[in-house]
Amino acid sequence: MSVAVDSVARVLGLVKGPLQGVDLEVPGGQLTAVVGLPGSGKSTLVSCVGGLSRPAHGSVYIGQQQLHRLGDAALTRVRRDRIGYVFATSSLLPLSVAQNILIGHELAGRRPDRGWFDTVVRLLELRHLLKTRPETLTTLERQRVACARAFMNRPDVVLADEPTGELDQRDAGELLGFLRMWVRKLDQSILMVTSEPRVAAHADQVFLLRAGRIEGRIERPTVGTVSAALERS
Repeated sequence: MSVAVDSVARVLGLVKGPLQGVDLEVPGGQLTAVVGLPGSGKSTLVSCVGGLSRPAHGSVYIGQQQLHRLGDAALTRVRRDRIGYVFATSSLLPLSVAQNILIGHELAGRRPDRGWFDTVVRLLELRHLLKTRPETLTTLERQRVACARAFMNRPDVVLADEPTGELDQRDAGELLGFLRMWVRKLDQSILMVTSEPRVAAHADQVFLLRAGRIEGRIERPTVGTVSAALERS
């Protein structure tokens, strides 16, 4: 697979656990999906790309920065400043919605950009919930808060690991609509992994992951083309 030098995220020859050697790129301003059956290595891929674990072999880049060569302190800064995370379970803290969105700035001792904060909560329709605590929110609302937290630092790339895993079909469609809007309006780059063709079909491009290897790419995916690819895997 050819790799563009201006890619937001690049993975070259990645090997760790179930991954047998993965090459892919996440272009700027696109929603890229990796789809595979359970056990294919999707979460391991996200963990390596996000700097949460180190591959046994291979290279991971965010722009021109090589994550696998960074020390622990530098890697922590990259995770905080350049990468956002959205997981299947929102893992919000027992704080208000506003505090959860701003937790990264709080931990880093940085003053948030209030104008950007207002943009984030407006686009994710959270203003009326800012003083609310997570235990009173719906599952969809919690995931929207998790997205706001991920977007607040204006990351180079957002990693979404089964972001609709706990949502019904209607709520999943709504959350994916928010992610698509973020890509379209604000040029955000997102790498999403999923086992669901209906979810992957919202992406600009889809990579098929099977037994730890990338076995194909689908441009302008549909539910039908992704389902057919999974059936062949």
